[in-house]
Amino acid sequence: MSTIRRSYPNNYGTRGRPSSGHSKTAKEATQYLARIALRLNIDPSKFFSNLVDAWENNESTYELATEKLVIRCRKKTKESATFLFTIGRKALAQLKVPEEILKERDPIKRYIDALPPEAFSPTEPDTKNLKIIDLKQRMKHVNITARVVETPEPKCVLTRFGTQAYVSNVLLADKTGTIRLSLWNEKIKKVSVDDVITIENCSVASFRGKQQLKIGRTGTLNVVEGEGFPSLLNLS
Repeated sequence: MSTIRRSYPNNYGTRGRPSSGHSKTAKEATQYLARIALRLNIDPSKFFSNLVDAWENNESTYELATEKLVIRCRKKTKESATFLFTIGRKALAQLKVPEEILKERDPIKRYIDALPPEAFSPTEPDTKNLKIIDLKQRMKHVNITARVVETPEPKCVLTRFGTQAYVSNVLLADKTGTIRLSLWNEKIKKVSVDDVITIENCSVASFRGKQQLKIGRTGTLNVVEGEGFPSLLNLS
């Protein structure tokens, strides 16, 4: 089943419009805030309440399922406020929001409610049980089964935290192509050449211009039975 995502029109619809006197900047800011709410799948009313709280008290936190969305008011003027949105150490966005929006009543929810049904469209591919040929950079929550065809000698590297770690970019293959999988420390010992492995909840990144699979904190790797899966001799 495809993921259903809302598209974002350039202008407000006729329903739920905050007021005819809003500026173009205010409309664009509301549209962008709605995009954040939909992308994170969060309550737009509570999200707006947190935004106003950050405007009044410099900072506010929205509790997500596993992390926190922190909203910081970095700058205030008589007409607007600039907010920084972060999740963990990652900056999600920085946005200038006109004061006219901050004084509105629930503008994000009203904007989302005004989107017509046709704004929902299947724009993202199913990321479950993909083939290597289907993988695209920045895909997340990918499940894939492939055979290990190469296990390079692990390299000792210095992490950004100043600690040493071992990494091996093993080569995976199926009938549609090949891709590297970055394995760290104890995970390196889990696989051997000719193993068939299933990786769940991984992501597709880019390393030196080539696509590469990465297993995050919520990802899993398991060696499975290779019966019915192409052997090394007939992968091509």
